[in-house]
Order: sequence, then C-alpha cells, then structure tokens
Amino acid sequence: MSHMFIYPKIYRKLKRGPQVILPKDIGIIISYSGIDKNSICIDAGTGSGWLALSLARICKHVYSYDVREDFISIAERNRAFLGLDNVTLKNKDVSKKVDETGADLFTLDLPDSEKALRNAKKALKDGGCVVGYLPHMEQVKKFSTTLSRLGFADIYTVEVIVRDMLVREEGIRPTTKGIWHTAYLTFARKQD
Repeated sequence: MSHMFIYPKIYRKLKRGPQVILPKDIGIIISYSGIDKNSICIDAGTGSGWLALSLARICKHVYSYDVREDFISIAERNRAFLGLDNVTLKNKDVSKKVDETGADLFTLDLPDSEKALRNAKKALKDGGCVVGYLPHMEQVKKFSTTLSRLGFADIYTVEVIVRDMLVREEGIRPTTKGIWHTAYLTFARKQD
C-alpha cells in the first residue's frame, strides 16, 4: 500500500520538483512549534513548497525563501493550485538577509542551515521557534552547536518514523513497510 493513502488528497495533486518534507514531519513541526492562525512563519528552502503551503493552511502568513528560481516557480504553481493568498515566495538567500521580523516560526531546510541561524534569530520574536530539517547527524551537530553559541534555548532533536501495521484476523503485527528516515528535526526557542 502506498503511503499516499494517508496523505491528504490535495498532496497527490501538487507538483513535485525537489524532495519534499513529508506530512509526518510537517505535523511534528506544527505541533512542537505551537503555531496557530495568528502566527507569522518564515520558511527557507522552499523547494516544491509543501511545508510552506502546509503552514499557510494554518497560519496568518508565510514568507518562503529559496535561491533557486525554478523551485520558486514550482511552489508558485502549487500555491496557485491551492488558492492560498497568505504566502509570499522570495527568490533570495536567507543566509544573507531576511526582510521580516517578529516571526513565530522559522524553518530551515538547506545545506549548511546553520549559516542562516543568525538571521533567523533576528527575524524571530522572543519565544519564537526555529526548526532545522537535517538529513545527516553531522548537520545536527553543526546546527545544534551554532544554536547554543547564539544563545537559543530548549534545543531538542527528534526523528519521526512511521511504521505500518498489518491488521488481519489471524493477528496484528508490524509490516516490513513504513516511512523510515527522512531527516532529523532540531527545534530551539529564541530566549525571552
């Protein structure tokens, strides 16, 4: 059985270019960050826009940055398909400059995400959450070390794994299928 079965149907119709952040990780980002309908979010590493658009379905406004114009085009197509008008897509390098301040959430899905943390700190409001989507442990170490050096608090890393279950009359057990490693999620808060 395909894991697309459990995704909201709308995801099946979105265009994919680069690798996307899956709903299993998006859900944890939303719940652990505590964002809501009044939240302002900044997303860096737009890619196909799945995270930015998922956040926009909940939040007041999302600003999403990517250095690749072709990725911004894919995300724009997906934004238009969903009819979301609370997303601003920016073809800019978030490690160089961020235009917004007072954000509740700042997500980073980039190579060398730690290089953008200084700008993330400037953009976040006190108590705001930063999240790194980091495929490798070495990235987690660099990211966490930089968070600590910059004075972020409550640094916490998780890995979300989805394990399918085989449910049948003769017994229930885990299947050999699931969505295993996608990335580590490292969370931190800007100190008040």
